[in-house]
Amino acid sequence: MTNDRSIGAINTIRDEGIVEHFRRSIGRRVFILTEAFPFMFVGKIKAVNNDMALLAVETTSVPALEGKEWTVHIHSIDVFYIETGIGAKIPELKD
Repeated sequence: MTNDRSIGAINTIRDEGIVEHFRRSIGRRVFILTEAFPFMFVGKIKAVNNDMALLAVETTSVPALEGKEWTVHIHSIDVFYIETGIGAKIPELKD
């Protein structure tokens, strides 16, 4: 039987796991979708401080915001994919 306390503990473990996954992926390319503007990022993970990821952004949904560093709150990420060298590569999105 689950209760609010065990669900909270599971969510905390899940959140810590995602932050650790980003920390272990520093230097790799990532694709991120969020609910908040600018909604999409493709770039390289440069650092992770607490639950914030610093990205060198190649592409976003707003071309004027590309080529900059963005800090993304990892808990605001809805969907992500990190290249590992095994499996699919994130395509180069230009124009």
